[in-house]
Amino acid sequence: MFAQARAAIVATLFFTLLLGVGYPLVVTAIAQVAFPSQAGGSLIRDAGGQVVGSSQLAQSFTRPEYLHPRPSAAGANGYDATGSSGSNLGPLNPALAERVKKDADGLRAEGSGAIPADAVTTSASGLDPHISPENAQRQAARIAAARGADPAAVERFIAARIGAPALGVLGQPTVNVLTTNLALDAAFPRRQRPAQ
Repeated sequence: MFAQARAAIVATLFFTLLLGVGYPLVVTAIAQVAFPSQAGGSLIRDAGGQVVGSSQLAQSFTRPEYLHPRPSAAGANGYDATGSSGSNLGPLNPALAERVKKDADGLRAEGSGAIPADAVTTSASGLDPHISPENAQRQAARIAAARGADPAAVERFIAARIGAPALGVLGQPTVNVLTTNLALDAAFPRRQRPAQ
């Protein structure tokens, strides 16, 4: 009986060290070498070296000169990476219908045209950093007006930032909200208000 207990303890310790310590260390080391940006969180830094976000996590943009991300149910105010989740509201839930109607009414006030589904629906995580090209293009007129830019130039700029599906076939074309907003700041600086 002692031999069986000893064998079980030795096997448990061996596999704990192998799979609980060794394997994660090897995988982490490979990721750091092969994919250093992704392993480090896909962080994006400004010209001063300050981290402004991650290209893989949505954050709130509400000012008119920026692309707005999908709505988020992550955390109390949305876009909270520590509270990543969907709303868990079913399709017949009146609270969901009310929120979608409110968001759609706000979008109709901004402009005409069809409202893309991702402009009023949350993602499963609440942290999807991408929007559809249709959603991005629908926002171009608002962005151009806020920046004092030519709407056609902003539309072309957004069209140039559309990312292809992974491997050309997996998923849909998308626009990364954070990287596009940073590029908008560089290409179309916001209008300066006159000094009062």
